[in-house]
Amino acid sequence: MRIATWNVNSIRARSGRVVDWLVREDIDVLAMQEIKCKPEQFPAEPFEEAGYELVLHGLNQWNGVAFASRLPMTDVATSFPGMPGFLKGQEGPDQPLEARALGVTVEDIRLWSLYVPNGRALDDPHYVYKLDWLARLDAHARDELAKNPDLALALMGDFNVAPTDADVGDPSFVHGVSTHVSDPERAAFAAFEEAGLTDVVRPIVPEGFTFWDYKQLRFPRNEGMRIDFILGSHAFADLVTDASIHRNERKGDAPSDHVPVVVDLELEGEDDDRPMIF
Repeated sequence: MRIATWNVNSIRARSGRVVDWLVREDIDVLAMQEIKCKPEQFPAEPFEEAGYELVLHGLNQWNGVAFASRLPMTDVATSFPGMPGFLKGQEGPDQPLEARALGVTVEDIRLWSLYVPNGRALDDPHYVYKLDWLARLDAHARDELAKNPDLALALMGDFNVAPTDADVGDPSFVHGVSTHVSDPERAAFAAFEEAGLTDVVRPIVPEGFTFWDYKQLRFPRNEGMRIDFILGSHAFADLVTDASIHRNERKGDAPSDHVPVVVDLELEGEDDDRPMIF
């Protein structure tokens, strides 16, 4: 099974490109972030014609998460327990939930498509929201693995955190000044490993960015960041046979500012005759 995550940065602007890539790379399940539309606005027809079912969660022109899968999806959840909400200018509990999390089960594997809040600035309420959001996600993952240590669980998506200095090539992100690289954000990301989740791509692809800003010629200069991840439980990691970051998807006409991250899984009884990716 081939699973991928991709912040598509507006699916209505890039549906053709995304579907072409899905078919070309023989992707079974794609987690998408920033679809930026409501379900009724999603360009479903080309996905369905290519053989993909869709599960969508979008509330407005911001955020939004989705799955496209050639395999059946069950146990759909549009939030995780304890997930905090946010509304600018308001504080306290019971704020509206944003479309930032979507969970499905495919072949007994629990998958989440996640778009972690940006944080905006270190002194912005959105930064506090981001840290709370990550902490609640971590708590949910710990709870799920405590109940079922053999659960094949993957948290996939745009985490908006560069966990090490090697993951930062964009000079506009400065430690101690900028979001994405602050100590609290990195500590929140590291907590997932303590919870029993590992970055299943890094051991296979130790270098490489997943995001390049559109401005300041960041992509030609390779001034990017590694902020898109697939974090897997031990049971999930044991299934991984290969991984790749598809840098070339940042090229061409109207690309997203993020690129796909892919893992191959070997499931019991699965006959995998797909070609190798070079």
